[in-house]
Amino acid sequence: MKKIVNLLLTAALAVASVVSLSSCGGSNKLTIAVPNDTTNEARALLLLEEQGIIELKEGAGITATIQDIEANPYNIAFNEVEAAQLPNVLQDVDYAVINSNYAIEADINPVKDSLAIEGSSSAYSNIVAVKEGDEGTDKIKALVAALESQQVADFIASEYAGAVVSTVDNLTDGYSADVDYAALAGTTITVAASPTPHAEILAIAKDILAAKEITLDVKEFTDYVQPNNVVESGEIDANYFQHKPYLDDFNDQNGTHIVSAAAIHVEPIGIYGGKQTSLDAIKNQ
Repeated sequence: MKKIVNLLLTAALAVASVVSLSSCGGSNKLTIAVPNDTTNEARALLLLEEQGIIELKEGAGITATIQDIEANPYNIAFNEVEAAQLPNVLQDVDYAVINSNYAIEADINPVKDSLAIEGSSSAYSNIVAVKEGDEGTDKIKALVAALESQQVADFIASEYAGAVVSTVDNLTDGYSADVDYAALAGTTITVAASPTPHAEILAIAKDILAAKEITLDVKEFTDYVQPNNVVESGEIDANYFQHKPYLDDFNDQNGTHIVSAAAIHVEPIGIYGGKQTSLDAIKNQ
């Protein structure tokens, strides 16, 4: 019986190995872990292509997956991992491509510790997302004005030192002339957010709104699904955790009707060394 169990375990490990190497065409090669959600996986692959590590099929863009790798000259093995878990597997792989918010949560400094980092493309700006039709309400306009404030931009610059970058072009004083703040006094705006950096940024907006007697109630989530679900259901007024390409894909996959009310900041995705300390190990293997 013990022999059978060992054989089954050996077979399972072999299958797992084949799966992890299915896109690399070899074994005992360097391994790179990438996010397994569609848009962030594409960002990771585009960054790797920019570094000359792979070549994607013509036309592969913000929905690219490892199946879209046209050329893999260094015979890299790719492991697709849930984005939030990438810092946890970093020590077990040669490299991992990690979103800045998850790097920061794991005490990894994106500016100092990344081996290569994405440019601050506004295409991946994190947005305030609301149910379609709510974007013009005073509640949402007040929330957006607070997040588009000079105070928030200053906080982002000082707190994250380039690991998170404001993408707001026209900064406000925290308030909008189009909002009837007196009518909103005593009301509560609920926002779903990931803990870092979104809830931290919302803390600044909370103080701005409090000056107008508006309560900002931030509900923290650690996954990518529920924040959109609670906005779609109307349980929560807005969420702040995702970029628009991810939201567009989410709407397509789930039939939801959530829209962007404003773009606030970008979290560049970066390549980090696990077992390796330099990208030179890829080209010198």
